[in-house]
Amino acid sequence: MDQEEGLTAVDNIVTQFNTYEDFLDSQITTVDLFYLEDEGLARQLVELGYRGTGEVVKREDFESRKAAIEIARLAERTQKKTLTSAGKNLQENFLKALAVREEDNRNGKVSSVIFIRDKNSHGQEISGYIDYAHRLKTEDFEVYFNGKKRLLPRSTDLSFYNWDSQIAVWNSTPNYQVIADNPEGLLFKYKRDRKILNVDPKAPPGDNSTRIPIQTELYIQAVIFDHVSRRKT
Repeated sequence: MDQEEGLTAVDNIVTQFNTYEDFLDSQITTVDLFYLEDEGLARQLVELGYRGTGEVVKREDFESRKAAIEIARLAERTQKKTLTSAGKNLQENFLKALAVREEDNRNGKVSSVIFIRDKNSHGQEISGYIDYAHRLKTEDFEVYFNGKKRLLPRSTDLSFYNWDSQIAVWNSTPNYQVIADNPEGLLFKYKRDRKILNVDPKAPPGDNSTRIPIQTELYIQAVIFDHVSRRKT
């Protein structure tokens, strides 16, 4: 039996039995107990390989594989729990676009900036740029993917503008530095690779960046900018 086959055999045993003692007991026959008259001694003989009806597995091998399988199971559950879009039947284009980008924004492979223009609860037209990765870390997106709330720009996002009151604010985030004094328009510098993201629709978005308009019924206008960092981490 090669190493891979051995691991598979141990894994099968580990998943079948909750404890090492349960595995030992499965190898003990009624005849063993009749002659030995001691369950503890019967277990020791199975563990040493002198008795038993199946595979010989050492206690340390059983327990180490049990722990490894449990860690992998918990990691998988955590990943599924972290991705709030997982398992949801999304029909709306904007929510689908967010779901496609969620994992990569969480792990840093992609950094997306979301532009939204719509009306707030007071009927005022607002617009702004949202650092998607930053919002994912600071907010529970379950309500958005469930359709209970709409994602809207806030005065704490990269930029926010109220067209009625003409109030404009902008804020740097852990991912982006806002360059607001550029004569040609608003720019965002990605802090990891220091590349410039240009959100002007008439200009190229910049190195390693793309601009994707989203056809959606949720907003007056929605655009997603995706930036892929080339800096090694």
